[in-house]
Amino acid sequence: RLVESIAFDFDKFGRRGQEMALRSLAVDSCAKAYLDRHKGATVVALAEGFQTSFWRLNSALPNADFTWVSVDLEPVMRLREKLLPSSPRITNLAQSALDYSWMDRIDTHAGVFITAEGLLMYLQPHEALDLVAACAERFPGGQMFFDLPPTLVKRLAPRGMRSSKHYRVPPMPFSLSMRQLARLPQTVPGITAVHDVPMPKGRGLFFGTLFPAVWRWGPTRNLRGAYTLLEFG
Repeated sequence: RLVESIAFDFDKFGRRGQEMALRSLAVDSCAKAYLDRHKGATVVALAEGFQTSFWRLNSALPNADFTWVSVDLEPVMRLREKLLPSSPRITNLAQSALDYSWMDRIDTHAGVFITAEGLLMYLQPHEALDLVAACAERFPGGQMFFDLPPTLVKRLAPRGMRSSKHYRVPPMPFSLSMRQLARLPQTVPGITAVHDVPMPKGRGLFFGTLFPAVWRWGPTRNLRGAYTLLEFG
């Protein structure tokens, strides 16, 4: 319904696959597990765009009492407020995720879960790592989910990938291999654990069986992308 309410030709972006939906399922699973253990926690959605995660989690959790902070640039936030319903448990902050003043607005008493879907790969490496380090420092006891493309992407497509004849995906200068991710507790203060999040099963033979199996297969771990969950101590 959200897509249908927007007068825009989304076909210019190319095929409509299941990848984004599967990523959302992975995020929801991690967030729900955290919220099950931390009643009244705060979820911070960085560069949230038009995600509808709040309402999915609100429906999935009995007696949900978590609060939600959405952080995105002002033009995106204006559209988000027009297109999506409001809630007294949602706070919208119209600013860049790299403007760390949003951290001062977060209620930390019951725990903090941070999502960065489709964000870090578009940042410069120092920006992405600084953001992760700042979150680890400011939110002990919290968790953070982010996704990254295969490390080959930044080498093979430094100017971005063309998804259709009308659109080129922006460059993705940042990624980390599974080996590099596993070393984060030794290189970033405050990170106590790194989890490789499984690929949820989608629809059909490819997304329902083959893709999740390849994701789990050991030899591909350092060639594929990553769904990563960090724990902050």
